[in-house]
Amino acid sequence: MLGAGAMHFVNPEFYLKIMPSYLPWHRELVSLSGLLEISLGVSLCILRISRQAAWGIIALLIAVFPANIHVFLHQEILPAPYWLHLLRLPLQFLFILWAWSHTKANPRLVGTESQT
Repeated sequence: MLGAGAMHFVNPEFYLKIMPSYLPWHRELVSLSGLLEISLGVSLCILRISRQAAWGIIALLIAVFPANIHVFLHQEILPAPYWLHLLRLPLQFLFILWAWSHTKANPRLVGTESQT
């Protein structure tokens, strides 16, 4: 999450290219998603808020999924083999499952925080 978020600022043109045309404020959304990825990645490392961060990551992965679909439907945006574009779609679900695995109560914190 930290690396992907940082890349939004290192190479914003890449992300601007894959933004669906129906979304407004491309540059702002690229910056916002990068900032969220960095913030949520850092928050995932803080035990007291890691569960909430994991839920935030899930929400973010769902929110950016239209960009993956957009790239799949318009493969000329990012020249790559067809199978690579296709692989990105289920890979997003694997990332969601990974984040979901971090939403479970942390046994080291049981009794020290409310478990919601």
